[in-house]
Amino acid sequence: MFNCNRFVFILLLSTLGVGALQAQVQIQSIHIKGNTKTKSYILLRELPYQVGDVISKDSLSILNTLAQQQLYNTSLFLYSNVVAQFPDAKDSSHVAIEIVVNERWYTIPKPYFKWVDRNFSQWWNEQHHSLEHVNYGISLYQSNVTGNNDKLVVGVIGGYTQQNILRYQLPFFDKKLKYGFGLGWQNYTQKEINYTTQNDKQVFFKTLNVIRSGYRSNLNLLYRPNLFERHSFQFGWGKEELSDSGFIIQPKFLPNYQKKLSYVDLTATFSKIQFDYNAYPTKGNSTELMAYQRFSASSNFTSIQFRKVKAHSFSSKNFILLESNSMFKFMPNYNYLDSRLVGYGNMQFNGLEYYIIDGNAATIFKSSFQHAIGSITLKNPVTKKFLPEVKYQFWLRAFTNLGYVYNDHVLSTNKLSNTLIRTAGIGLDVISIYDFVLKIDYSVNQLGDKGLYLHGGINF
Repeated sequence: MFNCNRFVFILLLSTLGVGALQAQVQIQSIHIKGNTKTKSYILLRELPYQVGDVISKDSLSILNTLAQQQLYNTSLFLYSNVVAQFPDAKDSSHVAIEIVVNERWYTIPKPYFKWVDRNFSQWWNEQHHSLEHVNYGISLYQSNVTGNNDKLVVGVIGGYTQQNILRYQLPFFDKKLKYGFGLGWQNYTQKEINYTTQNDKQVFFKTLNVIRSGYRSNLNLLYRPNLFERHSFQFGWGKEELSDSGFIIQPKFLPNYQKKLSYVDLTATFSKIQFDYNAYPTKGNSTELMAYQRFSASSNFTSIQFRKVKAHSFSSKNFILLESNSMFKFMPNYNYLDSRLVGYGNMQFNGLEYYIIDGNAATIFKSSFQHAIGSITLKNPVTKKFLPEVKYQFWLRAFTNLGYVYNDHVLSTNKLSNTLIRTAGIGLDVISIYDFVLKIDYSVNQLGDKGLYLHGGINF
């Protein structure tokens, strides 16, 4: 027979038991060590809690791990560690957070030497590592300029493309650390252009004089409402111009058979990134959406891109990485500059490093399985005091790529448009400090091509 009093007693006892299990603690203080240049509030902005917050004691360890990952993903530190301490041994309801960081080098003036081709393999093999396909000069990368995680880039570049570059980005300028801004300017001249695609490969035309020139400027506003989400709105303006010889070799390079294109554009982006390590995620996910609109007297142009990445960890040594990436272009009239699609930026197929695919829309699906095979730590003979040793981690990777590119202006020599694209392979990834990620791939594509390809480098 149902006993009401016993039922109420058991329910009350269960509720009290659950409450006991979910003991709470209050953040009493947060102490930071090692931030010689970086402002403390920049670090505090990355934490999932603040002084005075009351949180579940069971979630404290998880939140500390998240805080440690967020600090490291700022790319400000070589090392970050977040631990909880209880100042009063008799009082477990108040906790002090101790943060220790080791700052990176922030000022890096260096010679600039970079191939202009889309990847190292294309430059080394197809261009026969020609120095004529290299940009060289000097550039200054200044991170954390004022201690606010702001970035300044100044470059004077020669070689294949004569360039002058100036960029500055300040992530926060308001007291609540939610709004930031940036600006950029670049001008360039070239004596060689990629003017068409044949056999799904770039075709170049070179002259003794400048064949292409232009400039671009932009201003942007950033909004970061929480730890993971970022919104950006950019206003830009610029100009593209072809010489007479460039126009003769490709009259459809710019819209409406024009030799000049002056424009203004708007770019709106949204991203939500929740990775343990942005440069090489082993767990977490990201969502990115970008809408671009160009306005010009010659021709307007619209593009939309959506990218989703998911990293799922099975253990400390095994995880899978899934990526979906799609782009759609709306071109009132065909021109070569706007039709270039796959093979640029993050619209890449592993195994098609030597190829490009023009089109109006594309979707790429990537999957890979990664397995950690170990790590080594080497002594640093150059800067022993600042960085006595460097750790390298090694991962094996098996991957497949699948995708489709739609093109309504296909040349008869190009076979990769409007067909299912398939590639697969294996690789070795090397991970180290300063977001160094080197990928060595051996892959095969649907055309039967097989080869070894290199990707990645160091991020200052």
